Amino acid sequence: MADKRTYDLVVFGATSFVGQIMCRYLVARHGTDGDLRWAIAGRSQAKLDEVAADTGADVDRIVADAASAEAMADLATSATVVASTVGPYALYGSELVAAAAAAGTHYCDLTGEPQWMQRMIDEHGETAAVSGARIVHTCGFDSIPSDLGVWFTQQQATERFGEPCTSIAMRVKAMKGGASGGTIASMMNVMEEVASDPSLRKVLANPYALAPADMRSGPKQPNVTIPAMDKVSGQWVAPFVMASINTRVVQRSHALLGRPWGDDFLYDEAMMMGAGPVGAAKAAGLTGGLGGFMGLAAVGPVRKVLNKYVLPKPGTGPSPEAQVAGFFDLRFFGTTASGETIECKVTGDADPGYGSTAKMLGEAALALVETRGDGGIQTPATAFGNELISRLEEHAGLSFSVVNARGIKA
Repeated sequence: MADKRTYDLVVFGATSFVGQIMCRYLVARHGTDGDLRWAIAGRSQAKLDEVAADTGADVDRIVADAASAEAMADLATSATVVASTVGPYALYGSELVAAAAAAGTHYCDLTGEPQWMQRMIDEHGETAAVSGARIVHTCGFDSIPSDLGVWFTQQQATERFGEPCTSIAMRVKAMKGGASGGTIASMMNVMEEVASDPSLRKVLANPYALAPADMRSGPKQPNVTIPAMDKVSGQWVAPFVMASINTRVVQRSHALLGRPWGDDFLYDEAMMMGAGPVGAAKAAGLTGGLGGFMGLAAVGPVRKVLNKYVLPKPGTGPSPEAQVAGFFDLRFFGTTASGETIECKVTGDADPGYGSTAKMLGEAALALVETRGDGGIQTPATAFGNELISRLEEHAGLSFSVVNARGIKA
């Protein structure tokens, strides 16, 4: 494929905030005139020229409109891999996914929109499988750390105990980073879609919504929606806003792998807030604040005001200094059928939603360029597995490690 296409990789949405960070990352990793043949793409020639000057990405520039099926087809056939930062994807991503699936072009993005992902799976999954296109959604903070964290934890449990975990609870121990305008825009668009099509509530509520169509049911999954004293971490926990997408991606990985962790595998996510009365107060405060925001955002007129005057806009984000100062520390508490337990952690060295996300997307795109695999709409774990873990640890500032493993037979 690579020999017949002009580019190994095209960054579509290079003018976006995270797109620009990714361009700087690719320049640092591969330069502009090395073995990697890459280009940047977006709607505006002038803005692409600015990005090339500002980031050092002095590579070919492609002007293309996400709404044009013809432009997306041309873009897809020009490259081995297209990495897209153009969201909300439900508004701007469908033509490109359709084009990539038809052309056998590998594709990755940063979406956190389960209702749109389900549509893409149902409409283009079979086409991608036949054409050989590897389409991998959620290649940023949602959902690489969660998906690969579970993958890593299961490997470590099987190696140590001879059996996988039948339940894993991911807990956000610590995290620092600015609010992502793109992520918030995607969340608000989901609410707009639900307002116009209430049937989507069932899709969003189903933890198996992203599994293959004949595997979209299973045991009731745990779901932290209120402050609670958590048995696995020993702390008070509060809801984690990204759990609604991460848990679905993990369950899709499990389904695509053939459910090797058992038909009753359980997975949930929450934020650790500390022990004692202080932890309880923090958990209550975060839960109340999140619930209040979601309640306001669910009201159409209020949502419009929030979008226009209050919330960060797509294309905006934290300063370079704030990106570097950011980090995340996620813990994975697993338990096997025999009662053996393991705790693993995944950490990142930059702002989760921008600096770290741009590096994760960059490494996912490069993995698609440099590795081979079966076509279809996959997940980070099923598309890359250990290959991406190695790349992220070597180049992108992530780490995967075992904190402790307690075998009852030890």
